Amino acid sequence: MPSDPPAAAKDTLWHGIHDTMKTVGVRHTPDRCSTAGNATLRLGVFGGTFDPVHAGHLLLAQEAAVRLALDQTWFVPANNPPHKPGQVQTPFADRLAMVELAVAGNPAFGVSLLNADDATPNYSADLMAMLQDQLAGRADLFFLMGMDSLRDLHTWHKPDWLVHNCELVVLNRPGVEEIWISVEARFPGIRDRIHLVEMPGVDLSGTNIRARIDAGAPIRYLVPPAVHDYIEEHSLYVPVMGNPRP
Repeated sequence: MPSDPPAAAKDTLWHGIHDTMKTVGVRHTPDRCSTAGNATLRLGVFGGTFDPVHAGHLLLAQEAAVRLALDQTWFVPANNPPHKPGQVQTPFADRLAMVELAVAGNPAFGVSLLNADDATPNYSADLMAMLQDQLAGRADLFFLMGMDSLRDLHTWHKPDWLVHNCELVVLNRPGVEEIWISVEARFPGIRDRIHLVEMPGVDLSGTNIRARIDAGAPIRYLVPPAVHDYIEEHSLYVPVMGNPRP
């Protein structure tokens, strides 16, 4: 267990990170870093479409923060996700707004606009390479992802680079042994390289939540209250002739 760094030294690190955060569009960050015990700052990076952000995303981020002693986790919504061409119908501004509502009030979470540009594909490998360069020597980075993302990792841009150059944090869940077999066949030894976050009984996805809305089923408590209200107010995910949403 590393010894606690002096508070002044850690504040210096944090303010240096703050200067960098201005260039990468990170919002909702505290003025001071309160987590002790790390010689360098430990930052989680959570990319995704967040369509919509839901309790599963927040639980993964919170559980990873506790288990890996992360000082902060940055949510990075993708404006142009290359692995979901034509599948993301919700405007980026709405998805960003929902993420900001979801993390508001939690000093352990921030929101980054690094992937706000819709002119180029938002590749996770490029995002992590840029952050590693910007924060070299000041922060240890951890890339958070769900099991479905791990399943599809072989289709991503530079997947081998991600596996061998990043600390991957994956939300594990029951009944996914077939996924593990497939992933390990493509990336031998990956199971020993990643950090697993176990949360039995939690199996949420944006796809499932959109399907529930489409079917008129309730989504309350599956997403943060502020996100639920935002979806209601802006009539997101409801077909023109769809059922009224609870």
